[in-house]
Amino acid sequence: MNTLIFRTIAPFITALMLLFSVFILLRGHNEPGGGFIGGLIAASALAIYGIAFGVEAVRRAIRFHPLAIAGFGLLLSCIAGLLSIFFAVPFMTGLWIYPTVVGVEVGLSSVMLFDLGVYFVVLGAVASIALALEEREVD
Repeated sequence: MNTLIFRTIAPFITALMLLFSVFILLRGHNEPGGGFIGGLIAASALAIYGIAFGVEAVRRAIRFHPLAIAGFGLLLSCIAGLLSIFFAVPFMTGLWIYPTVVGVEVGLSSVMLFDLGVYFVVLGAVASIALALEEREVD
């Protein structure tokens, strides 16, 4: 399915899906969504881009090896869990800070850090599998 129409529209679909995946990630604690679903949508976007332009184009676009992205996500998730130990509260307890950014108070939580880690783990793992399958299919 390597038609001119598909190759023309694939970058737009990919960008839109990546933006939507971030939206799903950020709304995950108040409504359905979160890191897992957002990561799946982002990996699907990379798969569409890979179908249109090939595995090497996806590898150039993401710049890091997919398993390195998954490892970074695992590190973020572990840090989110370990933060509670330093504040003498039970493991994985949500901690909040309220910094002021450009005159607006923004609530940041360790729960969001955990979700971001899950997002990167799912994105890296699923993208790694999809790229490996696409490479084998081409050969």
